[in-house]
Amino acid sequence: MFNICCVGHITKDKVVNSSGEHYLAGGTAFYFANALHQMPVNLGLVTAVGQDELSVVNQLQQQGVAVTALPSEHSVYFENIYAQNQDHRTQRVLQKAEPFGTEQFTDVEASIFHLGPLLADDMPLDLIKHLSTKGKVSLDAQGYLREVRDYKVHAIDWPEKLEALPHISILKVNEFESEVLTGINDIRDGARQLAEWGIEEVVVTLGSAGSLIYVNGEFHEIPAYVPTSITDATGCGDTYMAGYLYQRNQGKDIVTSGKFAAAIASLKIAAPGPYTGTESQVLQFLSEHEQ
Repeated sequence: MFNICCVGHITKDKVVNSSGEHYLAGGTAFYFANALHQMPVNLGLVTAVGQDELSVVNQLQQQGVAVTALPSEHSVYFENIYAQNQDHRTQRVLQKAEPFGTEQFTDVEASIFHLGPLLADDMPLDLIKHLSTKGKVSLDAQGYLREVRDYKVHAIDWPEKLEALPHISILKVNEFESEVLTGINDIRDGARQLAEWGIEEVVVTLGSAGSLIYVNGEFHEIPAYVPTSITDATGCGDTYMAGYLYQRNQGKDIVTSGKFAAAIASLKIAAPGPYTGTESQVLQFLSEHEQ
């Protein structure tokens, strides 16, 4: 039994930002697993990759992550182009991987399943329902709101949201995704709507403006901590959720979990690639910025 099992594709990422072009592995699964691999948590990862990304799987396994790599003809291939303001990016999808199915999770048990779909057809509704009978389901909504047309990623609504959301305990969205899902521009009203649709913990990440977590009718404002430098924002939301779920699984309260998540995301943004440090480094960073 895993404490946390992340489900998602490891990708090939081309990142273009103010420092130039970088070619990296990526995806929710990659950033999430790296962020937690040195922390005292029983972590599992289910992914699907092409042959060219198996070296990334091997590296994660050598780091102690229990990875199940399902076969796929291709890996997902993303191109992420950032403006000077790292809160904003444009994306293209150059390749797609095989979707996930319920039959692949018969023997997988976890307290929390964190789902990181990258595209709308990565994970069927039946998978969400199935995993919700095994443990809590946490979802990063971004993939269900992405449609690929002519390689470009366009925002769409999630047609099955009203059927899916009651099976999801924790939902992570940013302010744009919240508006797409709810049709509501106001962040707090959007969070209230998502809770009415069945979400227990609504986590709204706001980039450099921090984050907002809505639970049991109460809003918790989480600050963003200024990083030592702004180098690479790719994977910050995934890193945030890794930190948040790690703390929640340990029984920490909402604010403590949110602040830990914000701190680990700030550490991640200061360097290219995933966060690979320790819990003590996050706590040290947090103590320095809480003074």
